[in-house]
Amino acid sequence: MERAITFNTVHDYNVFNNNSTLHPLVSIVDLNKAAPRSGHQMAFNIFCAVLKQVKCGDIRYGNHNYDYQEGTLVFFAPGQVIDVANPEVYQPTGAALIFHPDLLLNTPLGKRMNEFSFFSYQTNEALHLSEREKKIILECFDKISYELSQSIDKHSKTLIASNIELFLNYCTRFYDRQFITRENVNRGILEKFEELLNNYFVSEKPQLIGLPSVAYCAGELHLSANYFGDLIKKETGKSAQEYIQNKIIDTAKNKIYDAGKTVNEIAYELGFKYPQHFTRLFKQKTGLSPVEYRKLN
Repeated sequence: MERAITFNTVHDYNVFNNNSTLHPLVSIVDLNKAAPRSGHQMAFNIFCAVLKQVKCGDIRYGNHNYDYQEGTLVFFAPGQVIDVANPEVYQPTGAALIFHPDLLLNTPLGKRMNEFSFFSYQTNEALHLSEREKKIILECFDKISYELSQSIDKHSKTLIASNIELFLNYCTRFYDRQFITRENVNRGILEKFEELLNNYFVSEKPQLIGLPSVAYCAGELHLSANYFGDLIKKETGKSAQEYIQNKIIDTAKNKIYDAGKTVNEIAYELGFKYPQHFTRLFKQKTGLSPVEYRKLN
């Protein structure tokens, strides 16, 4: 790596890419103006959506390397750190939307930002755009650029935030399309999730680790928790947490048939720290307590 750089402000990112700062809290960055560069580390304290139109090497995020292909949108949120691993010098091309969290204060978009879970996806979960979709994204960028080129007035913040929200709404739609068009890949992940849970409950992990969390399962499948959760929801109609809980109950039902085990023993075998939590979940899911279910069956 040549260097590490932290982007605390919109101006920091603009300077790094040889762009002017027209607004202190938001910018559409022309990456073609950036100087040629090689591998570097970037830490973001701003929101960033990058549309790359050149292959710039591998991005390292967390413990994984991912190929960053042409025509993809990648999202970064404040607090994220990435490595671009490319020993060769390359010329960046494309465009980026960057905005500071302060831009969202007292706006409808600020109240919705947690809905756009793709800001927490890993880089291998980037949004791959069709040519038509890419055109729509660039049109959204153009609308924001137009507002930035005007004199700031009382309408500027509302219009800029609304256009960013429009962009993010389109990204949500395109991600829904990607979940559908990658159905075979997603099916494979769902099957691996099912296998992961089956293996988990026949191992000693429940006693050693406890109940499997969404984050644990996502990590085992090399996915971010948000992407994994969204994928499972799209495929099954249930949240990943609900899916795990249903697997716990199915496993518990089989164990309850063993009259030689107490309810407390079953709870501990499943990974519950407190048996009453198991009883509460079981009754919530089945309408019966474990004891009542055993008597009924």
